[in-house]
Amino acid sequence: MSVRVVVGEDDFLVRQGVERILATQHDIDVVGTGGDLDAVLAAVDSTAPDVVVTDVRMPPTMRDEGIRLAAHVAAEHPKTGVVVLSQFDEPEYVLALLQGGSARRAYLLKEKMSDVEQLAGAVRTVAGGGSVIDPQVVERLVAARAEPASPVATLTDREREVLEDMARGMNNAAIAHDLGIGVRSVEKHINAIFAKLGIAEEESVHKRVLAVVTWLSEVG
Repeated sequence: MSVRVVVGEDDFLVRQGVERILATQHDIDVVGTGGDLDAVLAAVDSTAPDVVVTDVRMPPTMRDEGIRLAAHVAAEHPKTGVVVLSQFDEPEYVLALLQGGSARRAYLLKEKMSDVEQLAGAVRTVAGGGSVIDPQVVERLVAARAEPASPVATLTDREREVLEDMARGMNNAAIAHDLGIGVRSVEKHINAIFAKLGIAEEESVHKRVLAVVTWLSEVG
């Protein structure tokens, strides 16, 4: 079956470019488009696509419409993936995108949009429940926390399993069920992960996101 996609982009030529790139793929079908947040929301609500490919900034405010769209999709269409395209490699956008979990989320830089395999691959990955973050953005996120030795190497096997489940977007209860351990044990492992990755003092809303991004930078 084809992956059904809605494209959100206010620049007509860029929107056409994305559509044409996706049209070259036999297993991807563009079922709707929009040039502003309201139009894209309407297209998503009416077609319930597998994936939304959206610009991070669109009318009406040209600030964070792509992130707001992702939040709407998470609440109303949890099985729909979101690929955010941006000319900005600012970590804040990625942190905001992944606040609700990394599953079915991707963040790509527009400068690499001509890479058909990267864009089409990201669409397929998020449709299947996975996550893709542009390596350049990951580098910026990790560079600020760089240490001589990778902190991921200090994690135990169980902590790696917990972090891998976090990267899939699982909450604590789901992780406990997946690993066959108690929720309290999961909480202890997560606190240990935060401490070892050096993010114990970060704002709680960003802790899981930073842990997942660090993990993704190591395992790809």
